[in-house]
Amino acid sequence: MTPDQTDLQAALASTQASARFMPALAAAVIGIGLLFAAGFANSQILHNAAHDARHAASFPCH
Repeated sequence: MTPDQTDLQAALASTQASARFMPALAAAVIGIGLLFAAGFANSQILHNAAHDARHAASFPCH
């Protein structure tokens, strides 16, 4: 195997890892953002919609 092939394989492996990591990171950030938005919202409609999730995440609401 030539050094160029080794560099190419390393670059491809890095790109593949990044391609898997970024969507997972984006989903986690969006999920955490939604959880905190529902957890700290004062709106009664949003409170009722997320009531069980608030308790599961240890947000006091009563």
